[in-house]
Amino acid sequence: MLFGTARINELNHLEIGGCDTVDLAREFGTPLYLMDEEYIRKNCRLYKHTLSKLHKNSEVIYAGKAFLTMGMCKIIEEEDLSLDVVSGGELYTAISAEFPAKRIYFHGNNKSYEELRMAVKYGVGRIIVDNFYELEMLKDLAKKQRSKIKILLRITPGIEAHTHDYIKTGQLDSKFGFGLENGHAVMAVEHALSSKGIKLMGFHCHIGSQIFEREPFNMAAEVMLKFARDIHESFGIETSEIDFGGGFGIKYTDDDRPLSVENYLETLVDSVKLWSEKLNIRVPKILIEPGRAIVGAAGTTLYTVGSIKNIPGVRKYISVDGGMSDNIRPALYGAKYSAMIANKAGNPPEEKVSVAGKCCESGDMLIWDIELPRVVPGDILAIFCTGAYHYTMSSNYNMLPRPAVVFVKDGSAQLMVQRETYEDLLRNEVFKTNKKSVSFA
Repeated sequence: MLFGTARINELNHLEIGGCDTVDLAREFGTPLYLMDEEYIRKNCRLYKHTLSKLHKNSEVIYAGKAFLTMGMCKIIEEEDLSLDVVSGGELYTAISAEFPAKRIYFHGNNKSYEELRMAVKYGVGRIIVDNFYELEMLKDLAKKQRSKIKILLRITPGIEAHTHDYIKTGQLDSKFGFGLENGHAVMAVEHALSSKGIKLMGFHCHIGSQIFEREPFNMAAEVMLKFARDIHESFGIETSEIDFGGGFGIKYTDDDRPLSVENYLETLVDSVKLWSEKLNIRVPKILIEPGRAIVGAAGTTLYTVGSIKNIPGVRKYISVDGGMSDNIRPALYGAKYSAMIANKAGNPPEEKVSVAGKCCESGDMLIWDIELPRVVPGDILAIFCTGAYHYTMSSNYNMLPRPAVVFVKDGSAQLMVQRETYEDLLRNEVFKTNKKSVSFA
């Protein structure tokens, strides 16, 4: 199951972006995050052009939490997408990359005063307000502003998409947003409209991730447009924009059946237009926030196989030099992946193995029971669709340095994030010894 520019070359090696992955593993070491730049750009254009064709008054906002570096910010800027950030750190990354402030949308369920101050000072395009506490802080910050702070209110629409409990966000019992059923959403509108220095531009919702059905998007459109109608009737204001978030699923394994980009967006836009007509209100600007859908399948992680443990009649484990420190998703919510031996890419499967990580946790398993060619120590294992929520969720558990990030395109590889060193692991420690720095060269 190959994605983007991936292919099997004449050496029987996996090639991505015109680069032999076996050579990349030798040059940059493993574990190694590879990002297919051409495929990322293709996905950006697909979402932007498809949505614009369906509804001119629209905007595609890349959800930076999926994968964010300064280099990624530059690609998003060049492809004319906006950027969604969810923390001061993500905002700082965007600022450092000189991303246009007006195209930044600032999310988060517990933004600090300092984070909001940074966003207001930099002049971000929209702040997506999640709670009353945040509204109060923005009122205070607005007193020091000459121009109004433009906001969207995040609404909890009461929709439970069929996905994992940890990535459902649209149901009433959620840490995110103002609830409709309990009246908090209307209270938030009243509060925002009465706050000097704050300009309410519209509303935001997000119903979950890895959604493979049309119906949740139909329901979201209905709920949000009815809410917009109610707000118009109660307060006399028209909703100029609605951000429907992301949630568009991708294919990790052959069992996954996501819709096409065209089907996802046609469903959403058609529903928005239908309910606008039914409710006799103006069709708002439609915003969406794909993240995983843009970078997920564009990422591949390379590992080197180490120890192999065969338990006759039970299971054969192959261990790699990474694990839950660079991919927490299998341990966190049972995520499944497809993989290939990069140096034996065209070989037929010969055995069933399970891929174990090197962290000191029995739950550190990357893949259970996958058919691969005969595996030996030193083989390079490529796990696909690791572009979203892998680098961004990586950790130093067991004091493992984070992997490097390399972008590949047109036969060249560009190092975007250096591999951490052991020295990096101790960089912030203040304990000092009399010993000189240790070298293992």
